[in-house]
Amino acid sequence: MSAQLRDVAEDLAKVLWREHTVYRERSGGVVIRGEHVRRWISLAPTGGRDELRLRAGRILAGGTTAPARSEVLMPRSASSAELAAACRRLLAETASDPGPATRAGRPAAASAGSRRRTRRERRPTARRSRHTGLSAAVVVLCVAGVVAYAVWGAAAPY
Repeated sequence: MSAQLRDVAEDLAKVLWREHTVYRERSGGVVIRGEHVRRWISLAPTGGRDELRLRAGRILAGGTTAPARSEVLMPRSASSAELAAACRRLLAETASDPGPATRAGRPAAASAGSRRRTRRERRPTARRSRHTGLSAAVVVLCVAGVVAYAVWGAAAPY
C-alpha cells in the first residue's frame, strides 16, 4: 500500500510543483515538500476506510514544518486531477489563513459544516542567548568586589 501511495504522491507532486521532495512519514503516509513555496502536503491512509487524508501546512524558517493548518478526506479512487484540485484548495487556505482567531488564548471554534480542521498555533517565544547577559556580568562584578573587600580587609593593619 505504501508503494502505491508513494506513486500517487510522486504523480501529484509533478502536477503541483516543479521543485519538490517526496518522502515517507513514520506513520505510513507520504509528504510532498515544496521548499520554494514554503508549503508541504501529506497523504495518509485512514484506518480501515477507503479514503486518503490530505493535510497541508507551512514550512518555517530553518526548514522545520508547522502543524497542519487544514485537512480533507478524499476517496482513494480519486484521480490525480481531483487530488491536485483538493491540494490546491488546501494550499490556498494555508496561504490565506493568517492563523486561527483567538479569544482569551483559545482558538475560535470552526463552523460545524467545515471539514477543515485548524490546530492551535504556538506563539513564538523569546529566544534567550547562550552568552553571558548584563545581569550575569553585574553578579560577577559584585562577587569580585566582595572578594576584593575581604582580601583588602584581611591585609589591612589594625
